[in-house]
Amino acid sequence: KGTAPCEGLFSVIEKLKGTTEQELRIVLLGLDNAGKTTLLKQLASGDVNTITPTQGFNIKSVTCDSMKLNVWDIGGQRKIRPFWKKYLENTDLLIYVIDSADKKRFEEAGLELSELIDEENLKGVPLLIFANKQDLATASPASEIAEGLNLHTYRDREWQIQACSAVSGEGVQDGMNWISNNIVNKKK
Repeated sequence: KGTAPCEGLFSVIEKLKGTTEQELRIVLLGLDNAGKTTLLKQLASGDVNTITPTQGFNIKSVTCDSMKLNVWDIGGQRKIRPFWKKYLENTDLLIYVIDSADKKRFEEAGLELSELIDEENLKGVPLLIFANKQDLATASPASEIAEGLNLHTYRDREWQIQACSAVSGEGVQDGMNWISNNIVNKKK
């Protein structure tokens, strides 16, 4: 069934950096309950059955072939969001996670994303949006979410929206492949 998400992520990192002596900084953001920590555990081949809400942030640093990957999973509760911008410096990739089944919060998610995109530290930084929870019957398709977020107006960066289920892992590798095929190859 192909490579595990983590293996795919490591191959992306190796291509992005071209050297094993550098680090890749990925910031993982989204509203509370969007599935960020579950996605992070899926990428790191962790147990996705024991997730609790993130109070503050999680940092997963994984070393593979002398390469260090730092993924910052920052809580999405409203009281934490003003602090997001403190973690954006030197970001190589922004991953934004949306709960595709929570239609009532699409507007809020879109407003937070557009504020992030305007941050000076994220100018031109590639954006991967995971339209998560596609395994739920009430999930909106990624194309509908992309339209609602006005992604077509983001012209200063590479971006992609990827339907996924962080619980099952479906679509996660496709997002990693997009990074490899579209971001990595342009950096060469």
